Amino acid sequence: MDRSSHIRLRRVAPFVAVAAAAALTLAGCSSGSGGKKAEEGGADASAGKADTPRMTVALVTHQAPGDTFWDIVRKGAEAAAAKDNVKLVYSSDPNAGSQATLVQNAIDQKVDGIAVTLAKPDALKDVIAKAEAAGIPVVGLNSGLSDWKDLGLLEFFGQDESVAGEAFGKKLNEVGAKNAVCVIHEQGNVGLTQRCDGVKETFEGETQILNVNGTDMPSVKSTITAKLKQDSSIDYVVTLGAPFAPTAVQSVGDAGSEAKVATFDLNKDLTKAIDAGDIEFAVDQQPYLQGYLAVDGLWLYKNNGNYSGGGEQPVLTGPAFVDKSNVEAVSEYAAKGTR
Repeated sequence: MDRSSHIRLRRVAPFVAVAAAAALTLAGCSSGSGGKKAEEGGADASAGKADTPRMTVALVTHQAPGDTFWDIVRKGAEAAAAKDNVKLVYSSDPNAGSQATLVQNAIDQKVDGIAVTLAKPDALKDVIAKAEAAGIPVVGLNSGLSDWKDLGLLEFFGQDESVAGEAFGKKLNEVGAKNAVCVIHEQGNVGLTQRCDGVKETFEGETQILNVNGTDMPSVKSTITAKLKQDSSIDYVVTLGAPFAPTAVQSVGDAGSEAKVATFDLNKDLTKAIDAGDIEFAVDQQPYLQGYLAVDGLWLYKNNGNYSGGGEQPVLTGPAFVDKSNVEAVSEYAAKGTR
């Protein structure tokens, strides 16, 4: 489908992705894994895959080394790739300029579709325009809800970070918090900034911002510890990613603080910590669903001309709170690495 056809279709009533998927033959093979360098999966097709032509999708994220959140995103993408007869090529780099280079690499490889995160959208604007000029459909996921339409993406799958932050702030009010420190682990990431801004918008207590180097966990620990020692009135540490919450718990202990820890995002270690009472609650944006829908959305577009959200509205995957009252319900899936 060419770009002009895409523009015309966006003005027509939206299709429902689930109904379209049911109308096509589904099933499975392929995966992707990797870090900064692109890696491929699924060279051989297994029985029962979608009866549609083989296609290649590049998933390009801003994953930092060691950030296990993205393992869940990739599992979702791999599941959709297996079902849809897609070869998935995964690559990542937390540096926005380097991430743009990875998108350019996908264009040069003439992939059939690109799914990309927009943590720093300005740095990706030009290369996304190049992909669209080359006739390659692009969808967004996870980061960039405020920018995906301006950049001309087909669809977006993720969480409204401002809404999630506001919900988090209200939750802090419910538990009686008075002074929270919001820990940003990647400066310049618009989604993380929106989370803290959302917390500040609705939280009736004091909200402080603490920037840390998320690629250096010992530094994260020492920086949070120093902040808690410097201000003993802090009663909640808010982390913006699952891997940082356990580190914050350690910092609380090292500082001799009585602060509690709550976080955005979830993984299997977090569910155990919530169940044990070490972490109060987490906001789950369902990263598995983000990866799955991004790949499946490109497949539906190529094979049936569909747009989730009609190309006008994002598909929201969160927020939802997980605390001790409901953690058991998601623990089974978190243990499998899918929540």
